[in-house]
Amino acid sequence: MSGERNTRLWAAIAAVTVLNLPLGSIYAFSVFLKPIEAELGLARSELSLVFGLASVGFTVGMLLAPYAYAIASAPRLVALCTAAATIGIALSATADGLIQLLIGYGVLFGMGGGAAYIVAQQSVNLLVRGKRGLINGYIVALYPMGAMVAAPLFGWANAAFGYRATLGGLAVFLAATGVSAIVLLRHSGVVLPRKAAVTAAEDRHTAIFARMFVVFFVAAAAGLMVLSQAAGIIAAYGGATAMALTATTFITGAIAVARVSGGWLTDRIPVPYVAGGAQGFALIGAILLTVWPNPLVAAVALGMMGMGYGFISGCTAGAIAIYWPAASYGRIASRLYVAWCIAAVTLPILAGHLFDLTKGYHAAVMLAGCGNLIGAVVALSLPRKAKRTQV
Repeated sequence: MSGERNTRLWAAIAAVTVLNLPLGSIYAFSVFLKPIEAELGLARSELSLVFGLASVGFTVGMLLAPYAYAIASAPRLVALCTAAATIGIALSATADGLIQLLIGYGVLFGMGGGAAYIVAQQSVNLLVRGKRGLINGYIVALYPMGAMVAAPLFGWANAAFGYRATLGGLAVFLAATGVSAIVLLRHSGVVLPRKAAVTAAEDRHTAIFARMFVVFFVAAAAGLMVLSQAAGIIAAYGGATAMALTATTFITGAIAVARVSGGWLTDRIPVPYVAGGAQGFALIGAILLTVWPNPLVAAVALGMMGMGYGFISGCTAGAIAIYWPAASYGRIASRLYVAWCIAAVTLPILAGHLFDLTKGYHAAVMLAGCGNLIGAVVALSLPRKAKRTQV
């Protein structure tokens, strides 16, 4: 690999880093639950719907992004995505009800973030030549890394200035980091693939895709429940506000480490073993919380459930690079992330509804554990190796 290519590769990695870290604040949404509920009089299930719609918007943005490769360059696409996400957060900061939150946070911020994510990830995969699992694990770890920083910062800013000022500051920061990412992508020299058609390699691996879809879905359902409502879950088990915020920070950090590790492991261990072990780890966490429901166990168990999702996220990102050619990465990733979208609008929303009815999360935790059990079985059926056809 030449020095020029190294320079361009690292420019792309730097771009995806500065772009995805602030977008990862979506995973710190649980910090806004109580202040928004108090000021706007919304129910927990209604705010769960906001997070769920943001997840839908994120997925729609990811699915549309590969079809925009022929329309504009990576820097221009990121510019459009940054504008949408920034305007969306600004609208959320001034929202006086549920509808404006749904449009701002759910549609604009969600779609802008999703499209930017795929464009940046595809850009890196077109330039990288080795350690694909590690690098893709790092990319998917950026979201929880961003949330790890955002959760305590948002908690402090909410208390000091109110959640509206916090969201306004996030909008300004999104605009600044988006501009930086545009400059870095332009420097990287990456050229996006012009076609979005399904390749022969993609068609051959339909069975693998279906199994990975199931594995990712069940892990994401549990993980997104944790990420979107961690502070609320720990409080429901008797934890104080300070403990809930600290645990949320720890959990998002643990998920970030797990995502990098999951990708790194796929460079060394067959995908089914990594994925099966991750599901088993999350299942143990769900069992612990079911048997011993107390605040300390809740923090540890939620961390395990979240890490299981993190391992699967990194493993999935690495597996795409193993099973499919680089030019197909964005298309396959965006379609697999539909599982993430379905997960976001099922268990997290159901958990919020069950909380409104029972003031607890016991049933939701048990459902998450059942999903992890199914995921472990399906994961072990994945092939150890698959030939990637270069295009």
